[in-house]
Amino acid sequence: MRGQVLVCGAADTLASALPAVDGLALHRVGERPGKDEVDPLLDDGLLIVAGTDADLAAVVLRLLRKEKLGTTRVGFVPSDPLSDVAALWGLPTDPARALAVATQGEVDPVPLLRDDNGGVLVGRGTFGAIRGVAYCDDQVALRGTARSVEVSPDADGGPGLTVRVVRGLVFKRPVNFAGRAFQLGCIPTRPVSDGVPFPRAITRWTWYRHTEDLRLVRGLAGY
Repeated sequence: MRGQVLVCGAADTLASALPAVDGLALHRVGERPGKDEVDPLLDDGLLIVAGTDADLAAVVLRLLRKEKLGTTRVGFVPSDPLSDVAALWGLPTDPARALAVATQGEVDPVPLLRDDNGGVLVGRGTFGAIRGVAYCDDQVALRGTARSVEVSPDADGGPGLTVRVVRGLVFKRPVNFAGRAFQLGCIPTRPVSDGVPFPRAITRWTWYRHTEDLRLVRGLAGY
């Protein structure tokens, strides 16, 4: 086996919990690593990210920019037991088990979401209380106010993403949608992607399925 393990930022404490695996080279990089740290380590093969959902998104963005999504198997060792990515795709959060899946599991292509500001979404994107108009493909997902909106890759084999809109009324049931794209026009607000708030307020935002899937390693029997 040959591959790279990127231990990101605060996940450095994970390094001692990861068993040694022949052929895996471990590299310590910063939180949400960027071009200078990630690009020299990219090669076709297995790339394992140990860190947060945001760390994974940062590394996947570099794969997209370098056009290596189609040739790279991506494993994930979550540093957060409440990882949305782990919950979405059934990945273990115990470091040793997660590494076993990443090194021994099978590639299962999953939807990768992009936004119209150059980012990617691998777990969950959210808006807090908002007022505006939103569409999921050609369906009206929101017209007026909502307490929250959540967008995630579609784990059920649908067209790409799922949307959960919670209206402003108490005890109102959430409304769910599925499609390839979610578009929002609203009063100024800040979306949160994989736990990271966007640096400025926006009045328009789009998440949509990328043309290539993320070649995520998962599906090991017993995990």
